[in-house]
Amino acid sequence: MESMSEFLAMGGYAQFIWPAYLLAALILTVLLVLSLRDLRRKEGTLKALRAERRGSATDEADT
Repeated sequence: MESMSEFLAMGGYAQFIWPAYLLAALILTVLLVLSLRDLRRKEGTLKALRAERRGSATDEADT
């Protein structure tokens, strides 16, 4: 158990290391959420554009 305590203490630098890990994890999580949100938005735009293109392709065939 002593080695675990030493690990968590990070040689006396835990007060600097753990907040840095927390900040990095927070930034990565925010980037993941924003990327997924942007992906869904762009997939919706692509779906709408494809539907619009299919609609105009059938309109051209009718004329």
